[in-house]
Amino acid sequence: MTLTVTDLTCDRGGLALLAGVSFTLERGTALILRGPNGSGKTTLLRTLAGLQPAVEGTIEADPDSIAYAGHADGIKATLSVAENLAFWAAIYGQSDIDTAIETFDLKDLRDRPAQNLSAGQKRRLGLARLAVTGRPIWMLDEPTVSLDAESTRRFASALQAHLADGGSALIATHIDLGFDAEVLDVSRLRAAPDAASGAFDEAFT
Repeated sequence: MTLTVTDLTCDRGGLALLAGVSFTLERGTALILRGPNGSGKTTLLRTLAGLQPAVEGTIEADPDSIAYAGHADGIKATLSVAENLAFWAAIYGQSDIDTAIETFDLKDLRDRPAQNLSAGQKRRLGLARLAVTGRPIWMLDEPTVSLDAESTRRFASALQAHLADGGSALIATHIDLGFDAEVLDVSRLRAAPDAASGAFDEAFT
């Protein structure tokens, strides 16, 4: 599944933030978003994932092909690790959670309530949701936050396996994940400071 973005303009708080965003994400490839804090990486990801409308431009991809992992881990505190993954798998019409549990080293935590996990364990569980969606395009916003070195390595390996299986990934991150990927510096795509979009959304930055 290919994602093609053409002349996209994204806004935040009623002001255009990024303009002229164009790229193609092919199967088996990853694109890394770079730029300082506040430069628009999260806004771009949320727009591409369909969580907020684009101001201008086109996004060509089946919406059902995209799985998004943002700053929130999207887990239910009172459910166990296995119950959380089973819930998300069912949402996406999937059933296998064992692969995700193994991939993200959650076997010993399988029956532990999510509210009793550490920050790093919660992040691993949040990322494991991607593996149970069955969706080919992963969009990730700073996925390694709260992960230690070993967990970061595991995530990078899971990502490489996803790409090798024909998936793709768009990742906002400041760290080197250890494999070759194209880089898009969003700071070079800032919209004119006075460009208004006519919309208003102050909830996300």
